[in-house]
Amino acid sequence: MSEAPQRLKRRHDFLRVTRGGTKCAMPGLVLQAYSHEPLEQREKMDNIRIGFTVSRKVGNSVIRNRARRRLRAAANVVIKDHAAEGHDYVIIGRAATPERKFEALVGDLQEALRKLGKWRKNDDDDMPAHREHN
Repeated sequence: MSEAPQRLKRRHDFLRVTRGGTKCAMPGLVLQAYSHEPLEQREKMDNIRIGFTVSRKVGNSVIRNRARRRLRAAANVVIKDHAAEGHDYVIIGRAATPERKFEALVGDLQEALRKLGKWRKNDDDDMPAHREHN
């Protein structure tokens, strides 16, 4: 398990991910990923940084903030253990984000990571599934 992701807060960081990265659109969110440049001086090249954005198209401020909270919660479940390290991620809320079931949002984020090739297996993934004996 890696350390908790840092937050993207500056506009130029969001723009770098948007312009130079790859993206995957899912029903509940859009995930953008950008690999850290080798020339960039970072304390750790294996760190993960993440940012969240929800536009006014999604709804008023109450709805946008709810969507952002839901995206942060989904990211806390998935990103820390399963996102490839050394990347910046931006998660963009869509119109379906506020009303989509939480399990579906988590699934959207997992699937987007897989489609972008940024999924990192966790030790728990190798464990066999529990089966009930009849």
